[in-house]
Amino acid sequence: FQIHFVLLISRQGKVRLTKWYSPYTQKERTKVIRELSGMILSRGPKLCNFVEWRGYKVVYKRYASLYFCMCIDQEDNELEVLEIIHHFVEILDRYFGSVCELDLIFNFHKVVSESAPLLVEISARTLSPERWVEYNNPQTADG
Repeated sequence: FQIHFVLLISRQGKVRLTKWYSPYTQKERTKVIRELSGMILSRGPKLCNFVEWRGYKVVYKRYASLYFCMCIDQEDNELEVLEIIHHFVEILDRYFGSVCELDLIFNFHKVVSESAPLLVEISARTLSPERWVEYNNPQTADG
């Protein structure tokens, strides 16, 4: 499957991370973020974690104060994407020691620079959370 973009949005609607894997102009990106954050934040907690949007599916999951959102093609498997989101959060938890919104704000450059290959490897099921932490934090690997 193909991930078109990843958004991390706070409960207050602040965008904490964006990663675009399909071409969108800055104007389109702003519109996408506005549309999706309004749509996702207004949904009740008991509704399913995916919505149809502009011929795509957006799969999201709330962890603490953050919504992790991924846009995929209509025919892709939503449950697999929920699993990828969960795996991504596990990796961030292990790296930051229970990740929170402030970790993403103050370590934005690290999360952005590492998220592209990370998401590709997660989706290919080739990277364990432990291996990613060891690879990106040599101090913990040495004991």
